[in-house]
Amino acid sequence: MSAAFTLALDASTYVGTVAVLRDGVVLAEGDAAMRGEREERLMPAVVATLAEAGCTPREVSRVVCGAGPGSFTSLRIAGAIAKGIALGTEAELWAVSSLALIVAGHATPLPAGRYLAMLDAMRGERYAVAYEVSAGGAVHEVERVGLVADAAVAATCERLGASAIGPHQPLDVAPHARGVARLDGGTLVRRVALDAWEPEYGRLAEAQVKWEAAHGRPLGA
Repeated sequence: MSAAFTLALDASTYVGTVAVLRDGVVLAEGDAAMRGEREERLMPAVVATLAEAGCTPREVSRVVCGAGPGSFTSLRIAGAIAKGIALGTEAELWAVSSLALIVAGHATPLPAGRYLAMLDAMRGERYAVAYEVSAGGAVHEVERVGLVADAAVAATCERLGASAIGPHQPLDVAPHARGVARLDGGTLVRRVALDAWEPEYGRLAEAQVKWEAAHGRPLGA
């Protein structure tokens, strides 16, 4: 990563997180509630975190956004903020799986081993990807498991030789934007096209599902 600033943000759960990085070091981080508030709070958290890091928006050369899967509305807010800042500052737009930010975003480096990162997919299921953490702290993807029934989590972990990690798991860890610092230099953080990229929602929003069922066609068709 260059000496310029990187702004990272993720809002795959009901708490959004922000981090400002330079030379692989987290200079400042913050968070914001994404649910149950009367106003949008992620953008103010971005502004505050940039200020704490001593960085102006014009000094941001790269914006990295958590790509999901996760909360439809929260992901859209984070994606819109990331795109808006990238467009306004001519910064590069990059994306990273929010599941990878569970493993890499832990406050302290996880011990070497395999981890099954999971986020709630509702309907008794979880989005899951298996990662391996090396002795040096590098994070690598092992298997994109996809949707796992709650009842099958233990068996999936046993098959993969992995520990369950994620919100409300034995290792209770939420995605955090600071994880970008540990993932930089690998293949899990990727550059994306500003005009075409969208978060990976995992599932359609319930409102869209109901609309399509009522109209008998995909929304936008």
